[in-house]
Amino acid sequence: MGPGAVRQAAGAGPGGRRRRLRALLSSRALPRAGWPSEEVEAFVRETALLDHTAFAGLAGMGEREGRVFAPAVARRYFGLTHGMGRSGDVTAEQPKACGSSLLAKLANLLARDALREAGLRGCGPALVLPLATGMSLVLALQALRRARPPGARFVLWPRVDQKTGIKCVSAAGLDLVVVPNRVDGDRVCTDLAAVERAVGYHGADAVVGVLCTTACFAPREPDDVVGLASLCQRLGVGHVVNNAYGVQEGRTCAAISRAWGTGRVDAVVQSTDKNFLVPVGGSVVTGPQGRPGVVEGVARMYPGRASLGPSLDLIMTLLEMGASGWRGLLEERREGFEYLRGRLEDFAQGVGERVLDVPGNSISLAMTLSGVQAEPRRATQLGSMLFRRNVTGCRVFCPANSHRGTAATEVDGQMFINFGSHADAYPHAYLNVAAAVGMQKGEVDLFIERLSKCWKELAAKQPHSRTEPQ
Repeated sequence: MGPGAVRQAAGAGPGGRRRRLRALLSSRALPRAGWPSEEVEAFVRETALLDHTAFAGLAGMGEREGRVFAPAVARRYFGLTHGMGRSGDVTAEQPKACGSSLLAKLANLLARDALREAGLRGCGPALVLPLATGMSLVLALQALRRARPPGARFVLWPRVDQKTGIKCVSAAGLDLVVVPNRVDGDRVCTDLAAVERAVGYHGADAVVGVLCTTACFAPREPDDVVGLASLCQRLGVGHVVNNAYGVQEGRTCAAISRAWGTGRVDAVVQSTDKNFLVPVGGSVVTGPQGRPGVVEGVARMYPGRASLGPSLDLIMTLLEMGASGWRGLLEERREGFEYLRGRLEDFAQGVGERVLDVPGNSISLAMTLSGVQAEPRRATQLGSMLFRRNVTGCRVFCPANSHRGTAATEVDGQMFINFGSHADAYPHAYLNVAAAVGMQKGEVDLFIERLSKCWKELAAKQPHSRTEPQ
């Protein structure tokens, strides 16, 4: 079932529309069945008429009156040009933009309901921001810092070789402490003892909190969010979760729910585009019901008004999906992951490679590149060949060759050995792929077909290689 298959709703005509609208506003939750796209647009257009910019005879005397020069731009935003919030709180109602305020509040409510449907039980208030994940993490860390003892400035970060986690800490004006991971077989995972040692070394009162990651590239497993929550609770330090694309994985959501039910979690940040099939530019900040302080702090900290664009994208998408459509997409993604893993395992076996055993990661997969590991240039070439054949999203990692010395990479002032593998000394070169929400099985088949062609081309350049597909 693809995204187009979830756009159905029972009951046509004006009576059905009114019933669905009353149900939406009374339940403040996702409709069970998705609305027709025309009905979603009609709802947004009618709501936009509540903003003062739609009133006849308006005399706008302020410096920000929602005026738009280009008609195409006005149409793109349905006339909702005031944005959301006020200078003191991004969730505050804007008196001259009642329609925009209603939609902003509804987006927050539907986002929270979608998170709960995905498995985030005990989820407190949700806040949709017109900021991608990294910038929302900046605000979450700053809001957490205000609740910590004066002088707290360290953020402990179990290493995940994605640049957002590194850069958001420095953008928040805080000091990053990189905590090394454990390599256990194929998997790279959280070292709880190393995190505890880092807290002890710097002192709990000097630590703002732990920034952990639940959505990452294999061979990295999601951080042990339950263990970290218990540790943060016991040591009295904060805990922010970068859940960028973890909403689509039920086990990740269940782990976060257990974490904030048994330990300390202050805020969880997730991307709108990676999880809900909308354009890049938004995120959802939430936390447990019993600890809303950081989420509320983010809302009060946001300077000025905010664009309604990402909230509008999310509202329209969730209304068209409905709860059943959203659940269907999540199930489709789980099936797609198993299908991708099966196809990749079959291919790997045929060329003398294997899929790395990383059981805790149910979104990202990695296949060894041992046949070209001795020649890093050839491994990199594979990634380039796939990209030229219109295969996007793959990542190739090759550890530093012993005769070439140690590979050091600088990221925002931090130095990393073998950046990309989440550890200084990971033994395998590998190719990363992921099964994300919205991916179709036909894309998997096309990827395997093109990977096979690229592999044959590489093998042809080295006739005695064992990399020829069987």
